[in-house]
Formats: sequence, C-alpha cells, structure tokens
Amino acid sequence: MGYPDRKIDIHERTFDFAVRIVEFCRTLDNIPTNWVLSKQLAKSGTSIGANVEEAQGGQSKPDFIAKISIALKESRETNYWLRVIKESKGSESDELLYLIQESSELMKILAAILIKARS
Repeated sequence: MGYPDRKIDIHERTFDFAVRIVEFCRTLDNIPTNWVLSKQLAKSGTSIGANVEEAQGGQSKPDFIAKISIALKESRETNYWLRVIKESKGSESDELLYLIQESSELMKILAAILIKARS
C-alpha cells in the first residue's frame, strides 16, 4: 500500500507505518534473536509517529525542530533494524521490503521538514 499519486499527511503516514511495524513484528518467528530485533523495531518504528505528533504540539519552533529531529533519528534506526532483519534472513516477506522502502521515504520527508523548519 504505497502512496504514489496522492499527498498524504505526515501524521497519517507515520501512524499507518507504526501500525504496520507492530503487525510485522507479530509475524516474526518466536525465537530469542527475533525477540530482541522485534522489540527494538517496535520501539523505534512507533516512536517516529509519536514524535511527529509531539512536534505538532510543540511549545516553540526549537521544540518543534527537536521533536522532528528525534523522529528523523528514529526513522534511521528503524531502517537499520529492518535491514538487519532482511540481511539476517529473519524475514523475506514483501511487507519487509515495503517497510524498508517506506522508512527510507519517511527519512527523506522528515529531513525536508527539518530543513524547512530551520530556515
């Protein structure tokens, strides 16, 4: 479920991403190494949207910038954990490939928001 032809609100997009991350984590095999990966992925993947929401309610421009910066860092971490799962053969699902692509796109969007907010 990509977003090729329509502009979508960053809040909605990061919320949808968080839900898909949670659902993906549930699909990982129940083995000790996946417990660690799943926990890290769930934390960083859901934190992106949470920080975007916090940024929206920021008390000042510096507060907004700080929260968007955290969301960007969390999206980078999420992309990292997804790539680790892929390369370690933790999953070979199409959903994993989608999530890697979407996390890359979220990084670009959040970086653009950050650049604009800083100018």
